[in-house]
Amino acid sequence: MRTLSLLLALLAAPGVPRSGDAVPLERALATLSADEIRADLYFFADAEMGGRDTPSKEQRVAARFLRARLEQMGFPPGGRDGYFHEYHRYQRRIDPERTRLRLQEPAEPAESEDPPLLEPPPPRVLAEFAYGTDYFFPSSDDLVALDQTGELVWCGGGAKADLARPEVAGRIVVCRATGSSSRQRARYAREGGARGLILLPDLGGEEDPAAEECRRTTAYALRGLLMGPPDEDEVFPQAFLTLAAARRFAAATGLGDPAPAAGTLLRGELADVRVGSGPLALENVCALWPGSDPELAREVVIVSAHYDHVGWQGGKLHPGADDNGSGSMGLLALAEALVEYGPLRRSVLLMWVSGEEKGLWGSAAWTQDPTLPEGHRAVCNLNIDMIGRNAPDYLLITPTRALAKEYNGLTRLAEELAPLEGFPRLGSADEYWERSDHMNFAKHLGIPVAFLFSDVHADYHKPTDTVEKIDCDKIRRVTRLVLRMLDRLQADELAL
Repeated sequence: MRTLSLLLALLAAPGVPRSGDAVPLERALATLSADEIRADLYFFADAEMGGRDTPSKEQRVAARFLRARLEQMGFPPGGRDGYFHEYHRYQRRIDPERTRLRLQEPAEPAESEDPPLLEPPPPRVLAEFAYGTDYFFPSSDDLVALDQTGELVWCGGGAKADLARPEVAGRIVVCRATGSSSRQRARYAREGGARGLILLPDLGGEEDPAAEECRRTTAYALRGLLMGPPDEDEVFPQAFLTLAAARRFAAATGLGDPAPAAGTLLRGELADVRVGSGPLALENVCALWPGSDPELAREVVIVSAHYDHVGWQGGKLHPGADDNGSGSMGLLALAEALVEYGPLRRSVLLMWVSGEEKGLWGSAAWTQDPTLPEGHRAVCNLNIDMIGRNAPDYLLITPTRALAKEYNGLTRLAEELAPLEGFPRLGSADEYWERSDHMNFAKHLGIPVAFLFSDVHADYHKPTDTVEKIDCDKIRRVTRLVLRMLDRLQADELAL
């Protein structure tokens, strides 16, 4: 409320320069500092920020850092929940502390259909197995929330004929992890009406393949895998026991040596509990600088940059100083410059989007569910990414004239103003036309867009994309170019 009151006071005060006048522009340009950008970037791309992967706790810290800075400078929020625009993806993940296989005595059948007066005692546990220690999952399809209990039936090596036996229907199949291929075995078990599949190594041998064969899925399970929610009709849970766990399992179920005939029911029932998967909230950070003109303020110019990177890969941290710490800190510096400038005639939405590295998720979510105030509409988007490397006078843009249908007034304006900031000629980034967040603004909102980009380099998506290699003065000058463009986008009619 204090920020809104301040803005209203500024608008009402006599002598406030109109947007487009030289005084506020020069004052705002002067406030941009390479040293301040560098200081912010050292925090944003520090190892403690974990590479800002989507999702990660470090990325949430990055979002709250942006929020704190915006609050500190008095820049109003632009999301539905303060500064945040929340959207959801489904995360397949396993919590090893709460995920268990539990072999237990079958529950006693109720003597009456009437509700019991007392809660029945829990079933007696015969053996319990911990995920990631005693068993693993063979497929990422197994990374689902689950709580099911079923009887067990032995099916030998999982041959098609054994899995077609009538005893399989409605039960959890137990078989050796040999013979049929894993995909065939699972398909046959499903066709036979099984509710799941437990795989055992050779109990009499010394090989213990479960952990290695499930290594990739285990990494996904512990880190989290963002993909679509499972279709309940398609979930067919499997688990692969280690040799030590399989021997305990065999002893508890009465699976002796020699093994019984296929179709034999084993002792007890198996409770398969999997915890961790479900909808995951992700965040874009949005800040809205209200316009001063009663009519034009409803028109919103959007400036965006993705603030995520790729986190840890191959056991190595990828700090993402240029990709896209540079664009993110340029956008933060732009916020400070707008505060110094004062209100423009049109409103400006600054947006730090997440999930760009995973497939432009954040911008797709916002453009399909915008958070603009009622009566406001987006009129264009300027997207900035990787603006801190390569030659000081080297800057690319898309769309160029080569993309005749997409070429627009934003690009023409950037081409006109770029020499003022030491970029004599803007090169072409047309090969990236569909590869960054501007594409979603064009696709879903149908507005003119432009993308400023300094191109990839030898450290792109590598652990060596670090702050000391960043040209923070170049970030400053690109940010000045963006500010000049915003200043020029205040005419009564936009030529976009």
